[in-house]
Amino acid sequence: MSKNNLFALIVLSAAFTTTGAAADVAHLQDASTQSAAAQSDAEEAAIRRVLDQFRTTQVPLSRAMGIAERLHEGSKTADISFEISGPPVYRVRTIKNEHVWENVVDANTGTVKGKEIASSLKELDREDLANIVALKWIKQELSDAVQAAEKAAAGNALAGGLMREGGKLNFVIVVASGDHLREVMLEPPKIGKQGSAHHH
Repeated sequence: MSKNNLFALIVLSAAFTTTGAAADVAHLQDASTQSAAAQSDAEEAAIRRVLDQFRTTQVPLSRAMGIAERLHEGSKTADISFEISGPPVYRVRTIKNEHVWENVVDANTGTVKGKEIASSLKELDREDLANIVALKWIKQELSDAVQAAEKAAAGNALAGGLMREGGKLNFVIVVASGDHLREVMLEPPKIGKQGSAHHH
């Protein structure tokens, strides 16, 4: 998963509200088929739509995480993103032991919508699996990373997850700050001695 993935997901979910067609994914993701200017206009419009919807929602991302985690005692959030392809919702994946659950939380009421998708770690693709397994070895919770990112970017988070970039794992949090979406990368402290030795 490239570090732009989370960002692209949010923008794509916004783009769908106008196109409504899955066929558009192909060229939305392939910048070479569109002029950069046209693409950035479309992207900006999509980001504006996301921000407009996000501002009116009642439930902050951290609360949506808590709601999803309470569905399964002892579970923790692996990733979460804000989506506006219908009514605004958060899509949250939580994990515990070998189990992975995906739930949709209404961003205005905090109610859990639709059917939960339950799977096991074995069913994930390799990259996803590596990131989720890594979560078990990281001292920091995604909720801590979200708080730190919101403070750093002076805004409210709309998405967060663990991304591998150049062999390193980072929490990537997308924060709505003013009229912009900012991507905040945080290097999680690892359990054990390594963490203290590698401070830049």
